[in-house]
Amino acid sequence: MLEKKQLLLYAITDRSCIGQRDFFQTIEQALQGGVTILQLREKNADRKALIETAKKVKRICEKFGVPLIVNDDYLAAAEAGADGVHIGIEDASVAEIRKYAGKDFIIGATAKTVGQAKRAEAESADYLGIGAVFPSPTKTNAVRITAEQFREIKASVSIPAVAIGGISMENLPQLSELKADGFAVISAVFGAEDVTKRCEMLKRIAADTASA
Repeated sequence: MLEKKQLLLYAITDRSCIGQRDFFQTIEQALQGGVTILQLREKNADRKALIETAKKVKRICEKFGVPLIVNDDYLAAAEAGADGVHIGIEDASVAEIRKYAGKDFIIGATAKTVGQAKRAEAESADYLGIGAVFPSPTKTNAVRITAEQFREIKASVSIPAVAIGGISMENLPQLSELKADGFAVISAVFGAEDVTKRCEMLKRIAADTASA
């Protein structure tokens, strides 16, 4: 069962940000710093490689009591024993995944409109990812969402909402008007020189910026 507080500092992996550093060690450093939920995003991996990586990351997450979410591939997520999946608008439906994976599997869904948000909630999604709230260096074609649009989408459903897209330590405080339940960060975490220290700082700022 996903708790809203677990969405506060939502880290998404990116190998290009991690660079030559050890992938698994860097993830552990992020969790040590206070990441509350981790999404494994491996766009270039085939399913077999994704499952093997997810199994290793799951063991690290378990040490910290942090849920592991896999991006897009719910079959790989389930086989690896991950806690859930996050799907985009073009991916499998929430209803299809719920039928396959059961009630305890966490399903996050991207929403850029009220209609998409309501559909995800009706099909039993556990949380929404709404964005991009800033220009995203990892998704240059991402559609921007204004603060007003974010609040409208969030208000249309009762499930928690995470802000995503170009969020950094510097611009995170600007998002207090969103009343988001959490903030998804990629390069702000995995591009940092000291990942643990950066996550400690981000978590403090996120706590001050999130909805009460």
